[in-house]
Amino acid sequence: MNQSILTRYSEARKLYGKYDIDVDKVLDKLSKIKISLHCWQGDDVRGFLNKDQELTGGISVTGNYPGAARNVLELRNDIEKALALIPGKHKVNLHAIYADTHEKVELDELEPKHFESWVKWAKENGLGLDFNPTCFSHPKSEDGFTLSNPDKKIRDFWIKHCMACRKIGEYFGKELGQKCVTNIWVPDGYKDTPIDRLEPRKRLKDSLDEIFSQNVDEKYNLDAVESKVFGIGSESYVVGSHEFYMGYAIKNNKAICLDAGHFHPTETISNKISSVLMFTDELLLHVSRPVRWDSDHIVIMSDELEEIAHELVRNDLIKRTHIGLDFFDGSVNRIAAWVIGARNMIKALLKAMLEPTELLKKLELEKDYTSRIVLLEEFKSYPFSDVWDYYCEKMDVPVREEWFDEVKQYEKDVLVKRK
Repeated sequence: MNQSILTRYSEARKLYGKYDIDVDKVLDKLSKIKISLHCWQGDDVRGFLNKDQELTGGISVTGNYPGAARNVLELRNDIEKALALIPGKHKVNLHAIYADTHEKVELDELEPKHFESWVKWAKENGLGLDFNPTCFSHPKSEDGFTLSNPDKKIRDFWIKHCMACRKIGEYFGKELGQKCVTNIWVPDGYKDTPIDRLEPRKRLKDSLDEIFSQNVDEKYNLDAVESKVFGIGSESYVVGSHEFYMGYAIKNNKAICLDAGHFHPTETISNKISSVLMFTDELLLHVSRPVRWDSDHIVIMSDELEEIAHELVRNDLIKRTHIGLDFFDGSVNRIAAWVIGARNMIKALLKAMLEPTELLKKLELEKDYTSRIVLLEEFKSYPFSDVWDYYCEKMDVPVREEWFDEVKQYEKDVLVKRK
């Protein structure tokens, strides 16, 4: 252990200890929180099944930074490099298009066998896996509608695909001993204002009912549904709105996925977490950073990220919440993007845990708002970064920006050689 880091940590422990914050216990608790790292940052959401298919469904990745993964081996190597720079043991989030198979297989024909190598790899690395149907970038989604498509044949194709994905999620959970979150998001919507908003939603509800009628063991698979306010090609109307999925999830005991970029620009998901968990057992977060629209920018240490972490910690909601990242940026080193986002998410949780929550709640109940704001502001300058440095050192990952030296070396040795 670096002596300077240890000294600063010891001093920080004393400061936090004045408010009965046991920093050692905080770090132990933090080490048990798993972040789900999204695989699609590594190859710009191309996948391996239909990698030449144009991105559709309102999804856009800009930039041509060298080194995007071209196959499953490169993608796993890149993920391993990122995870080696992130403290803790985590999960990896897959989309259906990342199946590892040499046979020609359609989305509605996917089976657990097409992901056996992913499970083997996850076991070797001590990782959990999460999963998503891929209801975009496909000839059968080109008109902008999948599970709510008026064409029953197309609708049935996507229903079968989602059912296949739930069985794959169950397989992940059973094999890895960690519950898999299988999240359904569809891009269905209209560019201009529709005449009929109701019928597409009826069709989406019926499709979901059929998908979830399938018997899947809840010990191994958690179903989640994800809304969106608008997207490219669905600016005026999205079938799966927040209100639609909130009602559906509560009525059918499913998890709601709150994506940080899927709401109006003035809305934040931090303010929705406690409301949603009043009525659902579990919650899925897709932590991203919207810039003017759902642009999926790299997660930075923003006010909203800290508010998300505070909401989870202050009300002890972490144990009911599954935290995943969801951004894709092709303009920067893709491994650096993963590391920045994941480390910031963990940092935000740590900062929230190093707060005298019970004292602040007591002051609030006593209507001593002056003391409350004084403590909140003063704790912003408490030495949480010294605790973070110690945590990284303890977890055997680089401290501060030292991790970037490894990424630059990996880029020089590996990434720039990819064509």
